[in-house]
Amino acid sequence: MKPQVNIAVVVDVIGALSDKSLQNGNLCLIDDGSFDSRGQGTPELVTVVVPGQVVQWSALAVDLQTPVEIRSISFLPAGGGPAAPEYGVDHGPAGAPALGDGTDGGLGGAAEGAAGGLAGAAPAGHQLESGQLDLNVWSGVVPPYLTPGVPYRYRLELQMYEGDHSVLHVDSPALMCL
Repeated sequence: MKPQVNIAVVVDVIGALSDKSLQNGNLCLIDDGSFDSRGQGTPELVTVVVPGQVVQWSALAVDLQTPVEIRSISFLPAGGGPAAPEYGVDHGPAGAPALGDGTDGGLGGAAEGAAGGLAGAAPAGHQLESGQLDLNVWSGVVPPYLTPGVPYRYRLELQMYEGDHSVLHVDSPALMCL
């Protein structure tokens, strides 16, 4: 088992902005995990992880002239209800945060946009946003209390340049513990 799983978030920015959607081939999610993840190359990627493992998301634009950044990652409650509260992150040097605090059925959004280092999770109610458009790598640690075999879906929100419809999201990817 690898100590870290990398998830590449590959976006056809021109297609996404034109369609106002991350569907229709505009988003490709791929991981390099040690286990058999489902949905490789699609927005429905289910990345198989183990507790204690670091998960790192990296945004890559197919169009090199228009940047794409991860604006937020928030985990959804079981049953497809409204999104769980997002948990903010300080932007200073510290240890890697855990993915969640258990208040949303198992997994909370505590991945972090990391430029110079990782930070601990802030109190509930803070949004998990970088506030800077130059951060495109987010990471967190899988907590030990996740139920094995249960996919924990998350909302992946992406920022592409500026203006109307420049922020798009998908609710289809997930993390799942062995």
